[in-house]
Amino acid sequence: MIPSSIILVILLLLLASSLRILREYERAVVFQLGRFWRVKGPGLVILVPGVQQMVRIDLRIVVVDVPSQDVISRDNVTLKVNAVLYFRVVDAQRAVIQVENFLAATSQLAQTTLRTVLGKHTLDEMLSERERLNLDLQKILDSQTDAWGIKVANVEIKHVDLNESMIRAIARQAEAERERRAKVIHAEGELQASEKLAQAAEILARQPQAIQLRYLETLTVIAADKNSTIVFPLPMDIVAPLLDALKRGAPAST
Repeated sequence: MIPSSIILVILLLLLASSLRILREYERAVVFQLGRFWRVKGPGLVILVPGVQQMVRIDLRIVVVDVPSQDVISRDNVTLKVNAVLYFRVVDAQRAVIQVENFLAATSQLAQTTLRTVLGKHTLDEMLSERERLNLDLQKILDSQTDAWGIKVANVEIKHVDLNESMIRAIARQAEAERERRAKVIHAEGELQASEKLAQAAEILARQPQAIQLRYLETLTVIAADKNSTIVFPLPMDIVAPLLDALKRGAPAST
């Protein structure tokens, strides 16, 4: 006869092995004699020892750092790009049955997709249109992992590493672009100034008195500089009568 105390210990061990407690963010994929039975949890889960087994799945968002990938852009620039991936399990059954290790599979898929998608774009697009590239990566990964019960929430490109020669080339390009903009701005300023001067000349030509006032204002400005010698031109309408009078030997008439 087996002592009752041993039987009691065995029953307690079997009971303890059949009880599982799942947190709010966990689910249990239960197999019965090797076949899928149901998804249970959260809370207390009771299993039949030796008949039922469970796989615990975490439903929280998982953050995966995608290692740096060697990418050749569409304009034949070699660079290294890394990213960060955010995803979570939305179907625990498919995440266990459809793929052996959904975490490793999703990480590897992200690496290959990163190289494939970025290889279709130029370097300028990678540097200036990162938000659009992130959205493209997210859509492609989400569609491919849907069969595994995985929802890709977001993909963010973190770093785009270039070699020294490419960095210098980009710096030269930026400097040339700044010089071009400066020349265009200077030319636009000259054009606007010439247009205003032409307008002023037309107004002065219609109003001779304005010319005289402008002439006197110029003399006032010159005199304010306290120069010892002032040389200024005389208008021809003042000088011409004097010259004519000198030639005729008669006093000039006003």
